[in-house]
Amino acid sequence: MTHQIPHAAEFPVRSRRQFLEAGAAIGLGASLLSHASWAADSSPVKGGTLVANVLPEPAGLVAGINISQPAVVISASIFDGLVRYDKDFKPQPQLAESWSESKDGKTITFKLRRGVKWHDGHPFTSADVQYSLLEVVKKVHPRGSSTFGRVTAVETPDEHTVVLRLDGPSVVLWSALFGTETQIVPKHLYAGTNVMANPWNTKPVGTGAFVFKEWVRGSHVVLERNPNYWDSGKPLLDRVVFKFIPDAGARAAALESGELHYAVTNPVPESDVERLRRNPALVVDTKGWEAPAPMFFIDFNMQRPQFQDVRIRRAFAHALDRKALADNIWYGLAKPAEGPVPSYQKQFFKPGLPQYAFDPAQAEKLFDEAGLKRGADGVRLRINHMVSPYGPVYQRAAEYTRQALGKVGVELTLVNFDLPTWIRKMYTDYDFDTAQGWYSAYPDPQIGVERRYWSQNIRKGSVSSNAARYSSTEMDRIIQGIHDEADVNKRRELIGQMQQLAQVDVPSINLLELNFYAIYSKRLQGLREGPLRFYSTLADAWLAPPAA
Repeated sequence: MTHQIPHAAEFPVRSRRQFLEAGAAIGLGASLLSHASWAADSSPVKGGTLVANVLPEPAGLVAGINISQPAVVISASIFDGLVRYDKDFKPQPQLAESWSESKDGKTITFKLRRGVKWHDGHPFTSADVQYSLLEVVKKVHPRGSSTFGRVTAVETPDEHTVVLRLDGPSVVLWSALFGTETQIVPKHLYAGTNVMANPWNTKPVGTGAFVFKEWVRGSHVVLERNPNYWDSGKPLLDRVVFKFIPDAGARAAALESGELHYAVTNPVPESDVERLRRNPALVVDTKGWEAPAPMFFIDFNMQRPQFQDVRIRRAFAHALDRKALADNIWYGLAKPAEGPVPSYQKQFFKPGLPQYAFDPAQAEKLFDEAGLKRGADGVRLRINHMVSPYGPVYQRAAEYTRQALGKVGVELTLVNFDLPTWIRKMYTDYDFDTAQGWYSAYPDPQIGVERRYWSQNIRKGSVSSNAARYSSTEMDRIIQGIHDEADVNKRRELIGQMQQLAQVDVPSINLLELNFYAIYSKRLQGLREGPLRFYSTLADAWLAPPAA
């Protein structure tokens, strides 16, 4: 079967005003009534186009190389992983049909699914897994060198068997085998190339449920149904169109009008969430982010002389009111962070860490003690502050930060970039004084948290790594211990030490635990359940027809 791909002009991005005008013309009340009458049919429906939104436009579409959130959301439907996870975060077969682990934990054997093909028709084999783990995940992925640090060799005794040799048991590896974290790329398109600059990063070839069709810059990405998908009968949708809609008002209007079915990454301002929650045609879903576990923070550029004095970094921390940020900027869709690990991850979270209460007087005292006195104009320090490009809430947070620090004599110039430029400035050029950002802590701190504090993660060009360039012999010793320790209790104790030192040294200010939300049409059914819901493939998704 062939599909006609609509031209870019058929995926218009209307302004909020245009949506409101259209709503007035047809009668908004009637439109909502029609939405409300949609009934969830228990029988999946094949066919149709899902119109989705990601924000902002990513720099690439291979999440194993470019790990920005929009790339992850799109990439999840293009690439399958060795395993997927169920709602209890237990591994289930995907590209690997089965696996076994030796008693000493030093050998893991995967039996790969037979008959799987890459989207260009090449067979998927163990050589693809070997190449991806050794040449991409371990060398390029910002978390891969840690997650797979104990893997010393990857053997391929035949085309459908992969044997991992480890120098010791690895607890963390079993939490990182899903498709967007440990991504398997086609060796025949990547071997011998510069992986980071490979042109297939923007026109990916995967093994997943949907095939990349086109990327119109500034407009959208189109994926089409993979007719040769190994999971017979899936996917159910013919096509997924991921739009880039830069205006938050237009995104909200598109959801309300039904023009947009699926928007997963905080698509509307936090102030609009309660209003949309009352819309009978929409689902506001705050579940499905438990595994990514987003955390908001401010990085110091530790190579700048002024930030090499810990008193100055602590003064910054005292100048910021986390509760005001959570309540007034995030409208309660966040809570103050007590450290780098979210508090609800109770198996690793360490209570009683050093905290920096909102105390401007203490901030001024620390600045003065560090020799950073106010000048005649009242300013003690002028710096730039790079704003996260992930939406207006981060702009408002940056404006709050500027105001709060201005009151203690620090003048911030806010700097805004698009996502690709922001990534380059943060992780390649290190061209910032302070920068705000968020990251996924993930279920095990070895996957998501330690990368901000491990000196070996100061890797130029590696996204979401140690941008602060924080380097501590003591921290490195603790992190190496986390990698090496097989005893669960001793490893947990080391993870606690890491959190303690991170709060004492403050190379980053841990500000908030974010409560992400997705908004989608009630017509949309079949989203995968579990803590990685929005980082999962849309292979099972389908659209119920509107009632007549």
